[in-house]
Amino acid sequence: MADLDHHLPGIVAGDANAFGRWVAGAELQVRDSLRPFAASVDAESVLQESLLRVWQTAPGFKPDGRPNALLRLAVRIARNLAVSELRRLRADHVDPEELERALSRLEAFEAREGPDPLLRKLVQECREKLPGKPSQALAQRLVSGGAEPDAASAERVHMRLNTFLQNVTRARRLMAECLKKRGVDLEAELS
Repeated sequence: MADLDHHLPGIVAGDANAFGRWVAGAELQVRDSLRPFAASVDAESVLQESLLRVWQTAPGFKPDGRPNALLRLAVRIARNLAVSELRRLRADHVDPEELERALSRLEAFEAREGPDPLLRKLVQECREKLPGKPSQALAQRLVSGGAEPDAASAERVHMRLNTFLQNVTRARRLMAECLKKRGVDLEAELS
């Protein structure tokens, strides 16, 4: 697979077309990394949330010098979100060894269709309208990319865990309301 990090300067600059080209090359690999979780979680929802987090955190992303650094971050975010969802659902029927094997599958596949640049713009506009604490909590949740416990994220923004979680929930609700007012059908976008 070609190194998709050549799109990174455009993505950091906020170029939705550059992000679309990156997603076209990366989406199938991120999707494939979620295949082992598909029977237990809504993999499509996890994929969409992962791509949204990549877009929102990309401006501060620093590549490590190895090829496809942003793709590796996207796969890690997706995997962590899937694991968090499994824990949330208390999916006891998942074999721990299968889970470990699933976490190690990160091989490349061919490109798929990219995201809607208008949707990204609407998400960004709605995110900018969030009030202080919900905005701060959501930003911290996105920056962590699911790689750390919520307690650590809460501590970093000087909130109690329960307050942090309430602010994340409030931010998500406000984002959904804002997007709905702008004509975005979230169920259709996440399916």
